[in-house]
Amino acid sequence: MTSVVLVGEVDGDGIKDVSQQVAGVAAGMGDVIGLIIGKDVSKAAMKLAAGKVVIADDEALEYYDPGRYAAIISQVVAKNNATKVLMGATTMGKDLGPRVAAELGWGYLGDCLEANNEGFVRPNFAGKLLAKSKPDGPLVASIRNNAYPAGESWSGSVENFTGDIPDSTLNTTSIEKIGAGTIELTEANIVVSGGRGLENPENYEKLIRPLAATMRAAAGASRAIVDAGWVPHSHQVGQTGKTVTPDLYLAIGISGAIQHLGGMSGSKFIAAINKDPEAPIFKVADYGIVGDLFEIVPVLKTKLENQ
Repeated sequence: MTSVVLVGEVDGDGIKDVSQQVAGVAAGMGDVIGLIIGKDVSKAAMKLAAGKVVIADDEALEYYDPGRYAAIISQVVAKNNATKVLMGATTMGKDLGPRVAAELGWGYLGDCLEANNEGFVRPNFAGKLLAKSKPDGPLVASIRNNAYPAGESWSGSVENFTGDIPDSTLNTTSIEKIGAGTIELTEANIVVSGGRGLENPENYEKLIRPLAATMRAAAGASRAIVDAGWVPHSHQVGQTGKTVTPDLYLAIGISGAIQHLGGMSGSKFIAAINKDPEAPIFKVADYGIVGDLFEIVPVLKTKLENQ
């Protein structure tokens, strides 16, 4: 039977939701060999939904290092005669996947919406076209968050990685954690985004971030306010920003330009608040409120806090 290497990511003492979702995909393709890389990750690794979990736990692996991670994955692939490597389409996964494919000499498909032995489906042209591919050789693929339900809980065996950990090729002068404690956009179940309708950056900080915190959501933004310097590019949702697929996407003061819709139209439910009833965002929204966001958002936040 085909072997599939599942590259999981750790979230505190547990496994990221997207990794458990990819585990469910991998289970339908063959025997799953889970792989967790990092420092002090043994406890979390026991929760990965895989028949066997390989743990590469070392001081040298505390921080993501693409060269080292790719080398470890390649060794696990070779040892288990795997023909597929799957991972979540996270910030790390989108960087690591192509590198692993290049090192193995395999094909690569990123940001997939569907994945099984019959083929892989991924969006093109900002989601306007879905392309189905059926590779006839070994493959590395990343799967979008919330594209699949989580796999079943772990019930397999554990082994420690015994291969070589190469020297880092990175020249690191300092490490700074940015956005520590916040929810990553591409992994969030709820995203609250603000746009030009907020009028100024102070209102983003006053309205969007507190509402996002109340809803345990990630805070996003339209390209307009990123270009204006209100928030960092890491917050941008859209064709030139990040693609998100949360259970709920709340667009506040966002008109709905086509490049923005390309980054969030795959959300399960879309809600919008805008004073313009003709705003394009309402054409894709499941729920819409036409009104003054400066009146609506504080009321919404208060209602949620009192639940």
